Amino acid sequence: MKVITGSLRGRNLDTLGGDEITRPTTQATKEALFSSIQFEIEDKKVLDLFAGSGQLGIEALSRGARSCTFVESNKSAYKIVEGNLDRCRITDKATLVFSEAKSFLMKKDNFDIAFLDPPYHKGLITECLPMLTALMSEDGVIICETANDEELLQEVNGWLISKQKKYGKTKLTYYRKG
Repeated sequence: MKVITGSLRGRNLDTLGGDEITRPTTQATKEALFSSIQFEIEDKKVLDLFAGSGQLGIEALSRGARSCTFVESNKSAYKIVEGNLDRCRITDKATLVFSEAKSFLMKKDNFDIAFLDPPYHKGLITECLPMLTALMSEDGVIICETANDEELLQEVNGWLISKQKKYGKTKLTYYRKG
């Protein structure tokens, strides 16, 4: 897996083998995601919840995000994110947190862009969205990656689905303040 564009373009990123713990976003899905928000990333504060390999947050940093907080609860995946951040020499713009997502969301913080790419079919997005909306800026965007057949709430605390798009077995759902 590689960083698509920006200051880190072409950098290789490590991932965990298999898909029991992480399931990296495909290059095509990642390209479509970042094309859709390309003018919203510059100088923004990003959250990569369920970070996995950290590829979404690293891509955002490569494209000019001010900072990114990576949250991961699996020790092996945490080490992969840590190594990818070191390899890309962006630890000064990154905060890496070893925590369950819901525990992290109890903290007081504020984000402009949030990526949620948890294990599929576990209901984690539905559990986390109500907590996350309180941490988002008014003009922010929450982007959730799920399996095609997973249904998400149409509205959460005044945040509405603004866009949904399928890419193979994956679906991206965008929430914006209504």
